[in-house]
Amino acid sequence: MSRRFLLLTALVLAGCTSEPAPTPPPPAGGTFKLVAFDSCEQLHADLKKAAKASVGPWGFDGGIRPRAAGGAMPEGARTMADSAPAGKATPAFSGTNTHEVGVDEPDIVKTDGKRIVTLTQGSLQVVDAASHQVTGRLALEAWGDADLLLSGERALVLKQGGNPEIWYDRKMPARAAAPELILVNLAGAPTVISRYQGEGRLIDARQTGDTARVVLSSRPRITFPDRPTSRDDDQDRIDANREVIDRAGVDAWLPSWTVTTGGTTEKGKVGCQDVRRPPAYSGKSLLTVLTFPLSAPKLDGGRPVSIVADGDTVYGTPTSLYVASDQRWRLDLFPGRDNREVKQQTDIFRFDVAGTEPPVYRSAGQVSGFLLNQYAMSEWDGHLRIATTDAAQNSSAVRVLNTDLKQVGEVGGLGKNERIYSVRFIGDRGYVVTFRQTDPLYSLDLRDPAAPKVTGELKITGYSAHLQPVGPDRLIGIGQEASEEGRRQGTQVSLFDVSDPAAPRRLAQHHVRDGWSEAEYDPHAILWWPDTKLFVVPMNDRALALRVTGDGLTKVGEIGDRPIRRSLVIGDELWSLSDDSLRVSRLSTLAEIGSVKL
Repeated sequence: MSRRFLLLTALVLAGCTSEPAPTPPPPAGGTFKLVAFDSCEQLHADLKKAAKASVGPWGFDGGIRPRAAGGAMPEGARTMADSAPAGKATPAFSGTNTHEVGVDEPDIVKTDGKRIVTLTQGSLQVVDAASHQVTGRLALEAWGDADLLLSGERALVLKQGGNPEIWYDRKMPARAAAPELILVNLAGAPTVISRYQGEGRLIDARQTGDTARVVLSSRPRITFPDRPTSRDDDQDRIDANREVIDRAGVDAWLPSWTVTTGGTTEKGKVGCQDVRRPPAYSGKSLLTVLTFPLSAPKLDGGRPVSIVADGDTVYGTPTSLYVASDQRWRLDLFPGRDNREVKQQTDIFRFDVAGTEPPVYRSAGQVSGFLLNQYAMSEWDGHLRIATTDAAQNSSAVRVLNTDLKQVGEVGGLGKNERIYSVRFIGDRGYVVTFRQTDPLYSLDLRDPAAPKVTGELKITGYSAHLQPVGPDRLIGIGQEASEEGRRQGTQVSLFDVSDPAAPRRLAQHHVRDGWSEAEYDPHAILWWPDTKLFVVPMNDRALALRVTGDGLTKVGEIGDRPIRRSLVIGDELWSLSDDSLRVSRLSTLAEIGSVKL
């Protein structure tokens, strides 16, 4: 899902505006509270003021929406047998690679060990693992960015929605493609139970037990005037856009929703009382967290909790949900922006998500720098560890925050003149990769929250875009090999020995010249199967299978003759998903034993 993020370095802001000026942000590194608006009138006035300071000559973002990128590799749960349907014994099977044990993440394929459920060719398709047969298809028009979650006899399909990919859009649509959640009954032939349609775009989702938390980001429903003539200067366009914002009613900022179950449609919207605000915000985005018990008879309005924020990084544990938001919305070369310096800082909001009730806001804090992705955050022993790059300071740091999100410790100076390419926290240890021309892999001791420290450093060419634990004191890094000057030379898989915190070392490397892998930016594309030490990664037009053998990497073989998106294990079989088929191989030899046309 999208949920992958482009780390932007500092840009020079062009143009300026003398009014209106929003509330200045608090100093970096402190804590603050999310507060409710006193009334709908206050919400309306404050959001209009902030939006007028954020709008440019072409609307919000100047008609450019940044593409997401870059991802560290999560540690996957090996089996999920407790989610399998009742019946005969379920073989061991692989789950989706996720950041935290006990928290599932949406992906294009799921299995419970007896069936495989996938989204392909615009449809949800169900495959019986024992017979290698498609047992159900459900046309959903789920093209492009669509993922799913699985819970017993239910699947939740998540269609992203969002603004069209238009580089120069002179007219912001009043309503762009809407995100959609579809609850499907898998008992027998798959059928739709309910459809939820919201506004904006789907940021991410997390599932604990049978409860899904879905995060949406919405824009105000404001149509800016089309002024294509070259005689119009930028300030004229900005003034015209501000006039439109002034005329917009409060409902333009409050996202609405519809839920259709059978022939009945319910409608609603987020209420003013459900919206909280931090000290600084753009006024052009609302972040909304929805809660859906997947075992419920149908979907409802999701009991929304909203924040006036531009957050797009979500991290979850079984009991907490974190959302990170920064001021990259100000990094824009178009005139018309508030001309304050872009703060290299990130706001973090923490919610309690224990149980099935809507999330409860607990604390908020702020750190210097920008996050790479969710793997730059990790909750451990009552503290949050967070890694950021501060382009203004030309270095990166790892900070430790308490439950109130107040900083209690920091180790800085990582990767001078470089940025973070991957992060992995494992218990009381941490690993950070920075890169510009060479790849320092830093080893961190995080046992004392008040005094985190670097214990070791390994410099090699290239970089790792994610780090995957593959047994005690072993990490696999997947990324790009590079020359001494930093020129990329194709995908590389490295095996690291981190048994000595003072001296991490690379034991082996597999290099695919001019190669590229989806796993370099999508954390769900890797299969790590501990039972046979098998590591499978999509590579160009096939999948590469490696075995971790003590201190080495052995190439087992290649799978398929077309692009492979995902691989998974069920019993003694390896299943490989492409856009139009599932290939079945023997887990022990990779010999093909069947295929399923999708």
